[in-house]
Parts: sequence; C-alpha cells; structure tokens
Amino acid sequence: MDQFDLIVVGSGPAGRRGAIQAAKLGKRVLVIEQGKRVGGVSVHTGTIPSKTLRETALNLSGWRERGFYGRAYRVKQEISAADLRRRLLITLDHEVEVLEHQFARNRVQHMRGKASFVDPQTLQVVKDDGEVLHVTGASILLAVGTKPFRPDYMPFDGKTVLDSDELLEIEDLPRSMVVIGAGVIGIEYATIFSALDTQVTLIDPKSTMLDFIDKEIVEDFIYQLRDRNMKLLLGQKAEKVIRQNGKVELLLDNGRHIVTDMVLFAAGRMGATDTLNLAAAGIEADNRGRLSVNPETFATNVPHIFAAGDVVGFPSLASTSMEQGRIAARVAVGAIAKEPPKYFPYGIYAVPEISTCGLSEEEVKERHIPYECGIARFRETSRGHIMGLDTGLLKMIFSLKTRRLLGVHIVGEGATELVHIGQAVLNLKGTVEYFVENTFNYPTLAEAYKIAGLDAWNRMGDIKSEL
Repeated sequence: MDQFDLIVVGSGPAGRRGAIQAAKLGKRVLVIEQGKRVGGVSVHTGTIPSKTLRETALNLSGWRERGFYGRAYRVKQEISAADLRRRLLITLDHEVEVLEHQFARNRVQHMRGKASFVDPQTLQVVKDDGEVLHVTGASILLAVGTKPFRPDYMPFDGKTVLDSDELLEIEDLPRSMVVIGAGVIGIEYATIFSALDTQVTLIDPKSTMLDFIDKEIVEDFIYQLRDRNMKLLLGQKAEKVIRQNGKVELLLDNGRHIVTDMVLFAAGRMGATDTLNLAAAGIEADNRGRLSVNPETFATNVPHIFAAGDVVGFPSLASTSMEQGRIAARVAVGAIAKEPPKYFPYGIYAVPEISTCGLSEEEVKERHIPYECGIARFRETSRGHIMGLDTGLLKMIFSLKTRRLLGVHIVGEGATELVHIGQAVLNLKGTVEYFVENTFNYPTLAEAYKIAGLDAWNRMGDIKSEL
C-alpha cells in the first residue's frame, strides 16, 4: 500500500493547483483522476471548452465586425459543428500537455482510476483494466468538481435534449434552441448560439437573472439580448418536454407551447461525490452533492480531509478554485497559508461578457454607505469606435466619505480582461483620484476607466463629504 503526504482526488483547477503547491513544499503527492486525461471538468467539458466554443463562434460568425459591415456579415458562410470542434480539440490537447508537464516538472505522481474511501485515510482506486489499488494519505484533498443536474422528468437523448456536457458533441448546429436555466452556464451557451444566428429562447422559473450582479449591468445585458431577438421567458417553467418527429415540444406552466430543434437543460449542477463512499470517511454531502468546509482552511468535518473547487459551492470559478486548492494544500501539509485578497473578479463569458469585482450598488445601499457612481460607455472611447462597438458599459462605485473605489462592474467586449484594473485598485484601497490623475493608453477600452472616474469625480466634487 503506497503512502503519500497528500492525495488529491481530481485534477481540475483546485486539484492541480493544490497538488503542485504541496509538491513545491517537498511533499509526496498523488493525484487520482477518473477521466481519460488529466484536467478535470474545467479542461474537458467546462471552462476551457465553453470559452473556446465562444471564441470560435465569434470569429467564424464575424460577430465583432458586424458593427461596421452589418448583421448579415459572416467570415464563414456555412458554419458547422465540426468547425467548432476543430479548434476545441487543438486547445484541449495543449491544455493537457501543459498540465502533464507541470506534474512531471514538480514530481507529482498521477494515476487514472475511480477513487472511493475505505476508511478516513485510505482510498481504493479501481483502474480501467479492473486492477484495484489501495493508497493512504496523511491528508486528502477532494477536488472532484461537479456534473450536470439531470432530473428524471427531462427526456435526455444526447441529440435533441442535452445537458451542457453533451452539447459539446452535437453533430449539427440547430436552427432553433430552447435553453432551460438562466444561470451562468445557461446564459453563456444561449448567447453563444444566438451569435451563431440560432433562434434562442431562454426559460427560467425565476423572474430575474444573475441576482449577484449589479442590477444596472444586468438591465443593460438584457436589453442587448432582446435587441438581437433572443426570447427571454423569465418567471415561466417548462412543465413537460416531449420529443417527437425530430423536434422537441415544451409545455410551459402558463399554457404556452414551444416547438424547437434542440433543448439544452442547464438548470444547475451537482457535486460529483456520489461514488466516493463518503460515509466510510465520516463525511456527508448535501442534497446537491456539495461538501461543507471551513471557508478559511477548506477542511471538512474530518480534520485531515479537505475539499476545494466547485464541489464546495459558490462562487464555482476556475480562478477561485485554484486559490482554494492552493490554500487547502498548504494547510493540509502544515504550511502557513496567507488569507487571499478580499476582492476577486467574477467573469461571465456570455456574448457580451460580464465581469464584476467588489460591491454592487444594491450591496452598497444595504450597508447604508453614502456613495456616487461613475459610468462610461464604450462608444465614448476612440477604441470603441475603431472596433465598431455600439454597446458596452463600465460602472464604478465610490464612497463619498473615503472616496475609495467600492466596486467595478462591466458589460461588453473585453470585460473579463478590463476588470483587473479595477480589482487592483480595490485591493490596494485606491480612490477616485487614481482614475482622474493617471494616464491610460490611447486608444484603448481601458480609457473607459478614466471617463467613468471623471464622471464620478464631477458628481462628487473635489471635497470629501462630511456625511
């Protein structure tokens, strides 16, 4: 029986970052991955595939150039599912190669197989050929990620009714699509296929979407979706889904019928913990398969067993999962783990992108903080004109008392890149004067920070409030 300082189950963002961190500290580390290749959900069915699909769709459809050449403009007239997959496979091969090299360089051992607990320190690993191994770890990090929620009432067939994993394997692009679920994944795929000129209808039982995002940003985002003829049926629920004659018919709770070529069910995900035999380790998952942890150390109720990444729930971002895995690994092997900076960016890779960092206007109001906002529209920048942008909005919120930046919120082209300027200022406790007094490259979209800063400064005045 092999013994390790740290065993990591799962090689996604949390698992690989945790494993490499422990190895850099001189520990003996084993990563167990049940997938065919290392990388986890992030590389093979989640983050990297969906973002690659998005970039390919925008490039081949000529989406970014339509501001100049009209809505009928396309780089490739007939775009196929094979066109989308071609770039995806190249990207995935590169990601796996980089990860395997990182493991080799840092002397992280890894094996392919399905892991389950025998006792709190022992894992059984069943390999593809049926061989069974047992390994023990002084500490264990569970970074198994999530899988799509697949309710029994949904007639999945992998062709006309799919989950988000199956969507990557479609053979033909649908002329029409219904997306059930207005969460991050549903919205990303709905807007990507809309950019490919698929007629998309988005359905969700809630009357609102993306409630954790600043409301003004969501309103601008919804306006853009409706402007390009996406149907948003919020506050409505699909009660029945029937496959017939190559089409799918949906019956909504208000009596409405919808007929479509394809249905994507993207209403939630579940922690991939059902095969781990958690009871043998003394751990219990919630009804969605997620694990509860100490938010500072990521330890479960069993002190030497840790969990990180999507399996512990919100915010379920690859970026935060990496940091969670690193912190968990340091604690697991007895190293000091510094608390991460307070503010991290949240990115939604829809079309258009949304990214946010810090407090929303609604959160500022709830805390009764006197504040002022500054807004810039991308069309106000020279770079925006050069790129043909009619839309795009950057919003900053400042404290009237301290003049410090409280939050930055962006919807539009490059939002997930631009947000890092605001993130740095937030974590360094910068004020509105930073944006007013500093020089930004011209012409760039980043110049929107100066425009929004000046907008807020003009509204705030040059004297600190006595409120």
